Amino acid sequence: MANQELIQKAIEVRDRAYVPYSNFGVGAALLTKSGKVYTGCNIENAAYPVSLCAERVAIFKAISEGETEFVELAVVADTERPVPPCGSCRQVMSEFFDSEMNVHLTNLNSNTMTVKMEELLPFSFQKTDMEK
Repeated sequence: MANQELIQKAIEVRDRAYVPYSNFGVGAALLTKSGKVYTGCNIENAAYPVSLCAERVAIFKAISEGETEFVELAVVADTERPVPPCGSCRQVMSEFFDSEMNVHLTNLNSNTMTVKMEELLPFSFQKTDMEK
């Protein structure tokens, strides 16, 4: 799948974002090794801490369907610069993504930046850190 196709899927799902409080819709599209694409949009709640970001929605959907090997992720929002994932999403991404996996950050003006997972969260806390 071409990067642009993955980005387009993220743009399309962004329109489904439930964002009555921030009016800041985000879309994400996650390509698995099996070739499937899982999408996610951010979903807000009046109790803000229980809201969920687009990136985590896509990742959790894939994991819940048995997918554990990922190829690349695209994230889009209506921002001036390519949209960066929040810290919570970066931590979840570091749990499931290989450090060399490409993450395409973009906006509605097609400004795109592709980074490796390791660049998004260097020296991340890993499950191996909990082992003695």
